[in-house]
Amino acid sequence: MPDTLDPALVDAFQMAGQDIPWLVSHWAEHKPDHPFLIWEPKSGAERRWTYAEFDAAIARIGAGLAAKGVTKGDKVLIHCDNCPEMVLAWYACAKIGAVGVTTNTRSAGPEIEYYASHVGCVGAVTQPQYAALVAEYAKDLQWVVVTDDDSGEPASAETADHGHPAFSTLEGDAADCPQREADPMAPVGIMYTSGTTSRPKAVVHTHANAIWASRQGSINIDMDGDGVYLIYLPFFHVNAQSWSTWSTLGAGGTIVLQPKFSSSRFWEVVTKHDVTHISLIPFVFKALAGQEIPKHKLRIGVFGLIMPALESWLGLRVMSAWGMTETVTHATRNDWHQTYPEGSMGKPTPGYEFMIVDPESGAPCMSGETGELWVRGRRGIQLFLEYYDNDEANAKAFTEDGWFKTGDLVALGAEGNFFYKERDKDALKVGGENVSSREVEDCIRALPGIADLAVVGQKHEMLDQVVVAFVIRGPDAPASEEEHASMIIDHCAANLADFKVPRAVYFRDAFPVATLDKVAKNRLREIADELADA
Repeated sequence: MPDTLDPALVDAFQMAGQDIPWLVSHWAEHKPDHPFLIWEPKSGAERRWTYAEFDAAIARIGAGLAAKGVTKGDKVLIHCDNCPEMVLAWYACAKIGAVGVTTNTRSAGPEIEYYASHVGCVGAVTQPQYAALVAEYAKDLQWVVVTDDDSGEPASAETADHGHPAFSTLEGDAADCPQREADPMAPVGIMYTSGTTSRPKAVVHTHANAIWASRQGSINIDMDGDGVYLIYLPFFHVNAQSWSTWSTLGAGGTIVLQPKFSSSRFWEVVTKHDVTHISLIPFVFKALAGQEIPKHKLRIGVFGLIMPALESWLGLRVMSAWGMTETVTHATRNDWHQTYPEGSMGKPTPGYEFMIVDPESGAPCMSGETGELWVRGRRGIQLFLEYYDNDEANAKAFTEDGWFKTGDLVALGAEGNFFYKERDKDALKVGGENVSSREVEDCIRALPGIADLAVVGQKHEMLDQVVVAFVIRGPDAPASEEEHASMIIDHCAANLADFKVPRAVYFRDAFPVATLDKVAKNRLREIADELADA
């Protein structure tokens, strides 16, 4: 008898015989007529797929993908705003063992080029509004298929003439969909996430990650088979893809998908579909402020902190959750039978270990001390598998004994409650989107006339933060500051997603400095906020 067991075998054993296709087929067998996906477009009629209909649809698309030569492990770029085709394509990839690579549609062409080439995408699913951009920059793709419309809205005359096959051409005979044994530790999806590094990192999720999220996520948010989750956040982010969809799928519930958040239709859709669960971000409840709240069946609003005022106002229970793309699902939660202090981010979700560590010394932080949150779990199950093709990032993110360094600063309070303090200030949060200040700085440095620069976040009423740049002009700068600022903003707009583009450029003769002559970004953030108020 061996003294130890192969860790890879142990990991696979936890999810034996289970993966995404199995889970969908499970509900197709046991709840065939229960709605899984309801599409609620901005205009036009809603569309519905029961579990049986959804399972059959992804089998047909899986057959079509296979006919294009897509095999297990191949990467497929899915560059769409929220729409049914996006969800169907992702699950069809999972069905045949391929990997859906969902990318932010606010990305600029060079970013799309990087995403597609970095992971080696073989084909793409996109929309008329993005078809030309994808074709121009992702030149190594073997094929591109395009949806009939832009998330329910007719394509413009210009974008409709894209010259690519329609998404419907992917549909084949379900009987031709490749069959395979469940492989829970195989990759199923890739999302790109920004930190403090220049290039976004490709977070690899496995089928086991999804099964874990479907099991634990549904418990975290008290989702059951009659629950209905309204999704208006982008499906290319972990909140919609995992926190919402996988949690609901695990319980056999229903998701209602919108193209994006609509303040004018929010309560209409909530009451129409008897929605029970939503995700909350500051932008959402700021946009709803002042509206009359009708009688509704909302039970749970997933948010980052315990907020009694939010519960009282919206008439629901706030589920306090913290997590990242890398933690797959909610890594903190509040138990339903206990009372939590206001502002708490909850306690560790079962399956995750937490430590708070001084980022400089590596020493543990005691109660009340602020430090970096480290999280431990099984990679490929509770935690993401890896950053794709990025040994440096993997080595930096994980300790030798398996702790993942989150970069988030927290403190341990009374009764084991965790309190969020701040994140590494080089990682900005713009309307829910992560932005690396270094990535923006690297983009600007490619221009002439830059002696020095620093990118920071500036407060914003609706988005919380926006990007601004402080620049010291070099000898080869344009004659006027106005022209120089326009050049910087235009260059960023051509190379970065729109939410990464500086809203303003402020020129300075010198920067405030801290110890060792490092730029004092904390002071620049204060100056940026003062300028916002001016």
